[in-house]
Amino acid sequence: MADLWTNFLWPLILILIKIMAFVLPLLMAVAYLTYAERKVIAAMHLRKGPNVVGPFGLLQPMADGLKLFIKETVVPTGANPLVFLLAPVVTFVLALVGWAVIPVADGWVIADINVGILYLFAVSSLGIYGIIMAGWASNSKYSFLGALRSAAQMVSYEVSIGFVIISVLMSAGSLNLSNIVRAQSGLWYFIPHFPMFVLFLISALAETNRTPFDLPEAESELVGGYNTEYSAMTFAMFFLGEYANMILMSSLCTILFLGGWLPPVAVAPFTWVPGIVWFALKVAAVLFFYLWARATLPRYRYDQLMRLGWKIFLPLSLGWVVVTAVALHLFGWLPK
Repeated sequence: MADLWTNFLWPLILILIKIMAFVLPLLMAVAYLTYAERKVIAAMHLRKGPNVVGPFGLLQPMADGLKLFIKETVVPTGANPLVFLLAPVVTFVLALVGWAVIPVADGWVIADINVGILYLFAVSSLGIYGIIMAGWASNSKYSFLGALRSAAQMVSYEVSIGFVIISVLMSAGSLNLSNIVRAQSGLWYFIPHFPMFVLFLISALAETNRTPFDLPEAESELVGGYNTEYSAMTFAMFFLGEYANMILMSSLCTILFLGGWLPPVAVAPFTWVPGIVWFALKVAAVLFFYLWARATLPRYRYDQLMRLGWKIFLPLSLGWVVVTAVALHLFGWLPK
């Protein structure tokens, strides 16, 4: 019995505690990201935004969650009930699973594996299955067209994101996310890889179906896209999955280009600030870019979206991989 406790139960309890330490703050961050989005967009539109439920409207996310929780889940006639209900669960779970390898501070990571970036890329690629399942199982033309759009969009921009990540991996000499952050102790990678930093930010918008690339949910022609037929907690799971993916992509951008938990060199007097605070501030800055884009940019046409991904981003990212490889070889920056 003692061996069972030592070798199995106690390590299991520890890993569950670590998981909950990540998941609970993440869910709170998702809830208040919706509040921040409405407040930021309202400020840019010269409106007030949520200001009724609680002081300054701070309880609005709780009210929205309660409303969705008590509503009835409607399964359309002709839909495949099992796949219809499983699709939002798949999307939500995959949005959480990716956080297993994200280091929010030095040593603060659930699984510090050597191929963390490959794991993250694989999990993000699987996210498309939830959307395709929802579009097909809904038995709706609008949902199906939205799912097809999303599939093509995510595949198109994952290619350029992959080449962007390769450029960073060549510079860091590691696929471990913690080691990538440590490699930026002298110089954050957004400086030497600035074109790829911009390309990654824009591709992250497309990867998460956010404005101006929100064609899978285009209200003007597809009503709501793949989630048209969803309501109550099934819709809430898609909603939570989308915003969790936004935070995940912002965290990945912070790790790859903005030095992760490392403080800026210019703020040497503030090095006592915990690494997780620097990480959170950088993620918040990237998330503000998401909100800014939604408040100000019009939606792309679908042909413009595809042209941007295949004719501009793909050649640019591929060419930057070649430039990075040549520079590393000529100037001796390749890791030994």
